[in-house]
Amino acid sequence: MNLHFIMNPFHYAFKVKDIASTRDFYINILGCTPGRFTETWIDFDFFGHQLSAHISVNIPEQDFCGTVDDVLVPIPHFGCILSMEQFKDVQTKLENADAHFIIKPQTRYAGQKGEQMTLFTQDFSGNPIEFKAYKNAEEVFLQ
Repeated sequence: MNLHFIMNPFHYAFKVKDIASTRDFYINILGCTPGRFTETWIDFDFFGHQLSAHISVNIPEQDFCGTVDDVLVPIPHFGCILSMEQFKDVQTKLENADAHFIIKPQTRYAGQKGEQMTLFTQDFSGNPIEFKAYKNAEEVFLQ
């Protein structure tokens, strides 16, 4: 990634229905590397960040209460800012797997500062995930 600043990896723990389908999505579709795991949780290297998926029977429904560039987006969601090359790779992997796009790949803020490619998908437990790539990486934290 060509960002001109260094970021610390984040850690995010979230709920999933089961370990098998979670492994399938994050490893076989996205290409994440698995980390430590037990029968009730598993860690993944998610583009240099640590995800911890924990089994739960109480997974909330998606709430499309956010509006970004006139598009309703699910809140909460998590994701990753990628390079354009990485974004296209993830998009291709999701398309090849016939993954469900909550919001199909598109350009947000076209022709403006902060222009970016974005897509929303969901894992097999229904967790919304956004992937985005900025036309100009320097504009990630643009005000």
